[in-house]
Amino acid sequence: MVLSMAPLRVGFIGYEQANALDLVGPAEAFASAFRENGKGKLEHCYEVFIIGLTKRSFVAESGIVFQPTTTLETAPKLDTLIIPGGCGLRRPQINRRIVEWVLERVKTTRRIASVCTGIYGLAATGLLDGRRATTHWRFVAEVARTFPKLKIAPNALFVKDGAFYSSAGITAGIDLALALIEEDFGSKMALGVAREMVVYLKRSGGQEQYSEPLQFQATSSDRFAELVAWMTNNPTGEMSVESLARRASLSPRQFFRRFKEHFGSSPAMFVETLRLNEARRRLSAGESSIESVAESVGFNGADSFRRAFERRFRVTPSKYRRSFGLPLQRGKTRTRNSRK
Repeated sequence: MVLSMAPLRVGFIGYEQANALDLVGPAEAFASAFRENGKGKLEHCYEVFIIGLTKRSFVAESGIVFQPTTTLETAPKLDTLIIPGGCGLRRPQINRRIVEWVLERVKTTRRIASVCTGIYGLAATGLLDGRRATTHWRFVAEVARTFPKLKIAPNALFVKDGAFYSSAGITAGIDLALALIEEDFGSKMALGVAREMVVYLKRSGGQEQYSEPLQFQATSSDRFAELVAWMTNNPTGEMSVESLARRASLSPRQFFRRFKEHFGSSPAMFVETLRLNEARRRLSAGESSIESVAESVGFNGADSFRRAFERRFRVTPSKYRRSFGLPLQRGKTRTRNSRK
């Protein structure tokens, strides 16, 4: 954990046809990290730079215009360097210039990361050869062919191998940023940033790029997609096989078989995962007792909830809350404007 009070410098390489969210999402996460300075005031944990190839503004894939903070020639020494994805990075002249600059900076930069197809810039340096890495699921096969020395983790949200990090697309860049913040300033800081950004749940890198509900909805018929939406929004609802089968207009036997075919999980395991993940989010919020959380996500009692939680996460609910919970600050309401 970083103890120095000086803000850590995080640089994002900006270029024509970058993906705006690959840049802005993680940048906002770093910009949302504040700490007490010992004098009763808040200060930034990070100083964020957008590093342009030139001084000129550049246009993202979406048409959003960015003005660089600095350039490749004038950028200060960085703690963390992040390469966002975007189709522009696959242009030879842009890619070559970024690759050369990254190789110049690697020895003086503590860690280097790519977001989504930003891996085309990082992998082209050769720094990832023999290392584990990931990218957006749609580009996994192409990246594996282009950079055969990489050990691709096709479903991971983000991967760390030594001083190098890579992540899947768009929102996974925020997950990566939260993980880096946690490395530097601890889990409570990362969860505080996640809460500030209204992130549903701070996800670990080992989770698949599709969440359970999204994966289910993406691969299932309309009938099942509607069902999983109801299940997600009603964790305390009746979710026996018979009850769910009726909602899906199938016999229990047909429902069980088709559920496993579509999702690769039994209905009972899916329901438990759904409820435990929601319980983990509510425990992190720190606003209810263990018993209330158990009841609010559909468990019949606190004891069965504790057993299921410890079996799944290898930690008790109370210990999880002590490690990751955010206790309410009575009488202190902080807004974005009040932090500046």
